[in-house]
Amino acid sequence: MDETGLWAELAALAERAVGLSDPNPRVACRLVLPDGRAYDGHTQAAGQAHAEVMALRAAQAAGADVRGATAYVTLEPCSHHGRTPPCCDALVAAGVARVVVAAIDPNPRVSGQGVARLRAAGVAVDVLPADHPAAQATRELNIGFWQRMRHGRPWVRMKAAASLDGVTALPNGVSQWITSEAARTDGHAWRRRAGAVLTGIGTVRSDDPRLDVRLVPTVRQPLRVVLDAGLDIDPAARILQPPGQVLIYTAAADQGAEKRAALAALGVGVIDRPGPPKTAGGPPKVDLAAVLADLAAREVNELHIESGAKLNASWWRAGLVDELLLYLAPRLLGAGVGLADLGPLTRLEDGWPLTFASVQAVGPDLRVLARVPGRAPF
Repeated sequence: MDETGLWAELAALAERAVGLSDPNPRVACRLVLPDGRAYDGHTQAAGQAHAEVMALRAAQAAGADVRGATAYVTLEPCSHHGRTPPCCDALVAAGVARVVVAAIDPNPRVSGQGVARLRAAGVAVDVLPADHPAAQATRELNIGFWQRMRHGRPWVRMKAAASLDGVTALPNGVSQWITSEAARTDGHAWRRRAGAVLTGIGTVRSDDPRLDVRLVPTVRQPLRVVLDAGLDIDPAARILQPPGQVLIYTAAADQGAEKRAALAALGVGVIDRPGPPKTAGGPPKVDLAAVLADLAAREVNELHIESGAKLNASWWRAGLVDELLLYLAPRLLGAGVGLADLGPLTRLEDGWPLTFASVQAVGPDLRVLARVPGRAPF
C-alpha cells in the first residue's frame, strides 16, 4: 500500500477514538514490520493505552518481533509521564527503527520533545509537512485539543436545525422535528465528539431535553452543562438524570441552599460564575468567558452548544463561537423563531462573517459547517 492509502486508513482508525479518548487526542498508529506485516492501534480511554502501545500490544499478541519496524503515527508520540508512561520510550524499548509523524503535538509538555527524545535514542524520525493531508486530518480531528492547548479554552461549536428560511421553531414553540431522523442521528455523532454539551435554562424549561448521546453508540457520555443564572432548574428535569455527569453554572452566588442540596444529592455540580448584569440594576448573568475557562480547566476540548435564540445570541455577541453546525430542512415555515436573537442591524457589514468549511447532504437535509474566519487554532 502506498503512503496515501496508509494515512487515509490511519485517519479512519483515529476516528474510532471519538467518544472514547477525551480529553486525550484521537491518535492512530500502525507498526509496519520489515517483512511487511502491519499492526494497528488507536488511543483508548484516558488513563489507558495510547495508540503506539496498542499497536505494540497487537504485535506482541501475534508473536511478532517489531525490531526494525517503522511506526506511522498521526500525532507525535508523547514524551512525558501523564496518566500513562511516555509512548516514545515504549517505541524505543521495542526496537522500532523509524517513526513517521503526521503532526507535532500542540501540548507544550510534548511539542517537539517526543521527536527529540526518539532521535536521541537513535530512532530515525520523519515529520510530514504541515500542509500534508494527513497532518491536516489530524488537526481537524483534534481541533478542540489544539484550541485548548494553544488558547486555553474549548473549541465552541453551536448546533441548530432550521428550515430553509431560517426558522428553528414555530411561533408556538413547536420544533420537533424540523429536520429528518438522519440529521438527528448525525447531530448525536457531533455530540459524541464533544467533551461537553451545553444548553440554557430556557431550553430546559421549554423542551426538557436529555442532551445525552443516544442515537449513535458511544463509550463515554459528554458532560452536560446548563447555564441557569437564577438556579431555577427543576430537580426533576430530564437533563439531570443519568447517564453522564451534569454541571450547572449560575449567577445566584450564596443563594438557593436548599436547591443546591437537592442537586448535590443527584450528583449535579453547581458552579458560581456570575458576570455583570445584562441591564443596569438587573440581575447578574452567567459569565460566558468564565464558563469556557472553567471547562478548559476540566479538560473539555470541544463544547457543543444546543440552546435557544436568546442564549445563542449572547454567545455570538461575546465573540465566543468558533463554528456553526447547521442542519437545513428542505421546507419553508414562514414566521417563527430564528437561530439567534441578534436584533436588527442597519448595515450589512455589521453582520457576523463566516466561511463555509463543508456542505453535505444528510438524508433529505443539508449539513452546513461554517467557521468564524481566522479562528482555527492551527
